[in-house]
Formats: sequence, structure tokens, C-alpha cells
Amino acid sequence: MLRIGVLVSGGGTNLQAVLDAIDCGRITNAEVKVVISNNRNAYALERARNHGIPAFSISPGDFTGREAFYESLLLKLDQYCLDLIVLAGYLVTVPVAMIQKYRNKIINVHPSLIPSFCGKGYYGLKVHEAALARGVKVTGATVHYVDEGMDTGPILLQKAVEVREGDTPEVLQRRVMEEAEWLILPQAIQLIANGQEEPE
Repeated sequence: MLRIGVLVSGGGTNLQAVLDAIDCGRITNAEVKVVISNNRNAYALERARNHGIPAFSISPGDFTGREAFYESLLLKLDQYCLDLIVLAGYLVTVPVAMIQKYRNKIINVHPSLIPSFCGKGYYGLKVHEAALARGVKVTGATVHYVDEGMDTGPILLQKAVEVREGDTPEVLQRRVMEEAEWLILPQAIQLIANGQEEPE
């Protein structure tokens, strides 16, 4: 059984997609053991608690320095003996020590077709604003392994989404979530949980 920890910052729609996929059997041999947010008001924590999953807020603002925050985050994750850490809209840089300790065991979902609109500064609505400003006809989402770079780890899955005339960043963000993120994140976890996907 794949033991999963999920790191979130906001509403937790990607977390919900994973929980729903586990409940209906689209993800097998996996369970979410803990959810952690850097935002104590994140609705994602409520989603986790409603599912009976331990949920914690560990925020950089609660510590005197970044190192103390990272240490606390890592300690909490280590308590759950995790096989996979899922970054589902987590807007905090992951510490290098965590990447090294959980090498090839951390995945992230990003709301574009990497290598487009990724890296430093590209998160949330900013990704979709940039896609629309560039005039692309197709965007999408990517699930990738996390390494020391920003959105640079090996890609597991991608799914394209059409950009439509009149799209606003908010409308496009919603379509990318519904048509790509909420599908490929559970698919990636299913592949990993059942030994069908190994990073290169």
C-alpha cells in the first residue's frame, strides 16, 4: 500500500480529485496518510479532516527562520513513513534536504505543458495569464517528479487543453483543472502505486 502525504496551500481541489479517485477505485493500492498546508486557513485541511485524514498547518511565518520551518515540515512528514509526497498546489519552495531524502518520491502537478510557462514566478493564475498573453492555442497540465530545479524534474504525464476565444485567466484555469489536472494527477499516482512508473 502506497503511503501518500499531500502538501497544499489553498482550496485543495487537486487533493479532492485524488481522494475521489481513491474512493471510486481509480487509484488502487494507495492511501493518503497526512495532509499539510503552509496556510492554516486552507480549505484543503477541511477536506482532509472530512475524510478522516490527519491535517496540519506548518507555516514559515510560525518560525524564526526558513531552516526551522523546513526542519519541522520534514519531521512531520517523516512521522508517516511516506512512499510518495504529492505537491498539489503547494506554493512554498521545497527544501533541498527533503528532495534528497525523498529522491524520486515527490511529484508535482503544474498547470501548463512544461517546458512552457514554468519555473520561477509561474504559479496559480500567473501561468494562465502568461499563456493568454502569448496567444497559445493549446495549454494543459503536467505531472512531474520534483528535483532541485523549479519544474525541471522528469515528466510523468501531460494532457493538453484547448485555449478558447474569450478565455480569461480564471476561465482557463478552471478548464485546465477540470480537463487535465484532476485527471492526470490521480493517473500518475495510480501508475506509481502499481509499479508502472519509475523515474529515469
